[in-house]
Amino acid sequence: MAAIIASELSATLLAATIALSALTIISLVALRGWRDWIALKRDELAAGHSVAQDPAVPHAGSRIEIADLKERLRKLEAIAAGVDL
Repeated sequence: MAAIIASELSATLLAATIALSALTIISLVALRGWRDWIALKRDELAAGHSVAQDPAVPHAGSRIEIADLKERLRKLEAIAAGVDL
């Protein structure tokens, strides 16, 4: 009877040890990935740009300003044409 209990305890302890080891390995790999990602973002910020952009594509702020100017132009054309907005 005692041998069966010891065997079950040993199997449970072995399973817990394996699970804890797997969790430790997964946690360490995730931590390494997180640190590498943070280092990458830090390097991007230090380089002065956060995302590599195509030079032909305008910056988001420029696109907003262009859209605003187009809207103002439409309103002025409507006023000139005598259309009520």
